Amino acid sequence: MAKTYYDHDADLSLIQAKKVAIIGYGSQGHAHALNLKDSGVQVKVGLAANSKSIAKAQKAGLEVGTVPEVTAWADVVMILTPDQSQAKLYADEIAPHLTAGKMLMFAHGFNIHFKTIIPAKNIDVGLAAPKAPGHRVREVFTEGGGTPGLIAVEQDATGHAHALTLSYLRGIGCTRAGVLETTFAEETETDLFGEQAVLCGGVSALVKAGFQTLVEAGYQPESAYFECLHELKLIVDLIYRGGLAYMRYSISDTAEWGDYVSGPRVINEESRKAMKQILTEIQDGTFAKRFIADQNSGRKEFLAFREAESKLQIEEVGKKLRAAMPFLDPVTVEEVAKNR
Repeated sequence: MAKTYYDHDADLSLIQAKKVAIIGYGSQGHAHALNLKDSGVQVKVGLAANSKSIAKAQKAGLEVGTVPEVTAWADVVMILTPDQSQAKLYADEIAPHLTAGKMLMFAHGFNIHFKTIIPAKNIDVGLAAPKAPGHRVREVFTEGGGTPGLIAVEQDATGHAHALTLSYLRGIGCTRAGVLETTFAEETETDLFGEQAVLCGGVSALVKAGFQTLVEAGYQPESAYFECLHELKLIVDLIYRGGLAYMRYSISDTAEWGDYVSGPRVINEESRKAMKQILTEIQDGTFAKRFIADQNSGRKEFLAFREAESKLQIEEVGKKLRAAMPFLDPVTVEEVAKNR
């Protein structure tokens, strides 16, 4: 069983005594910066000189500087930019200002594990990874709670890396819910696998296949959308609150019976073989190499996937149905992108 840490295990004064640079002000960046600030920590946000996020961070009461400026100023540097851009940013703007004894932190182990970033041996390297999107990390914190998190130490040059990383996690609220001990390798590989095989890739493929099966059988697309996508949230919310058992307790006996007899026919031995192959490609670096190569060559494959998926019938039907349900607070990618 994983070792778990809570508030009483973490000394908040350790991170309060440090100057912390948050590099990036996206989903996780804004949450870490604001939670730390509310926890009495000195924080500065590092952004490009032309970043649209500068005004947002300043409006939230945060100090902002360029990445080299805040890195030179800070004792602790947390990198919260996209995985594919971290290596270049680190080499060009962060590494030259990381003097001996500083702490370099990540919320995802990708670049350390796959060695696109290789830190100098005289600095600490830690992982402080909330297990929730940034907006939830912030929302739950302001409500007095916290989201679970993970802790790992890759390098301990000072002998204090673990205690300081744990203190940081308390500063962003994770020790309120529980922080699990892990490694950079385990966090990276399980995170990528969960996203690809279940949470994003697996779920979206299952939803699309179910929708298409009903439509091809002659059923109305609207009915297929409600049955295969809309109601998914209801089921996931039940699982989130009480596990599979609570979900099965809450649904009809007919649905529960269907769960037992039909679920294993969809996710069967062939599905599990595919999952094992996906995990192998994550572990041996095949996935990371393909992703980074595409990102570094103009994101052609990535953008082609995105374009094709945006044109699917389930997406068009969903937009119309959600627009008729304002109580869902529906959004579109176009609206979000425009307001960034």
